[in-house]
Amino acid sequence: MRRFACASVIAGLALSLLAACTGSSDDGPPAGSAPPPTATGGGTPTTGSALSGKVIVLDPGHNGGNAEHPEEINRKVFVGNGYKPCNTTGTRTTGGYPEHAFTWDLANRLAKVLRDGGAKVTLTRKNDTGVGPCITERAAIANRLDADATLSIHADGSAPSGHGFHVITPLPVGRNAPIVAPSGRLGVAIRDAFRSGTGIPFSTYLGKDGLDRRDDLGGLNMSTVPAAFIECGNMMNPGDAAKMSSGPFRQRMADALAKGFQTFLR
Repeated sequence: MRRFACASVIAGLALSLLAACTGSSDDGPPAGSAPPPTATGGGTPTTGSALSGKVIVLDPGHNGGNAEHPEEINRKVFVGNGYKPCNTTGTRTTGGYPEHAFTWDLANRLAKVLRDGGAKVTLTRKNDTGVGPCITERAAIANRLDADATLSIHADGSAPSGHGFHVITPLPVGRNAPIVAPSGRLGVAIRDAFRSGTGIPFSTYLGKDGLDRRDDLGGLNMSTVPAAFIECGNMMNPGDAAKMSSGPFRQRMADALAKGFQTFLR
């Protein structure tokens, strides 16, 4: 997902006809109703870890049915300081691997690692074939559960020359003011663990030292629990795309993110 990409599904549909969306790696698994992956990573935390009993909400960005339902996802919702579309379609690699499939796969891998460590994990969507939910409802799921932390998982769709990952944390927008500081700590923990565990460098085109702070993301604006948002790489960059398209590398990402949660929840 990029800052201005896929804000309109009409644009997203047009670009999808060209086999590339302009919103969020090469020969990745197909999108659709594939079952959640089985995580087999070696970085699984022990049950007695800092994760034990913690409530974590994972938000896999976008959804596989969004592009076919523009009237639903273009509906405007209030995000604390204005209105934004309910959801967007996301981006894809030049090889056709969609962001929504990447985020779904990674979120399920991460959920297994966290559950193996004793955490109680909820995902904001049930499959990769549906529509939405809206960005505000995704935040509300974590809020209703009074989650100890929530992470929105995405991939960027910027110019091919840019590469690397970055983590976004909220600026104060009314109701989220009390969680801005802990969200910043969550963001740093996720950033450090992801960099160490994957070797992916900080973004060369956005943010500073792998971090960015924003007040225009509805999920962060409407959160009342510690929240962060990760762009795991740039799907338009061949090197980043190859990593995100690899199942074993996505497992490496999941293990790294789990360590970030462990650090934050100690």
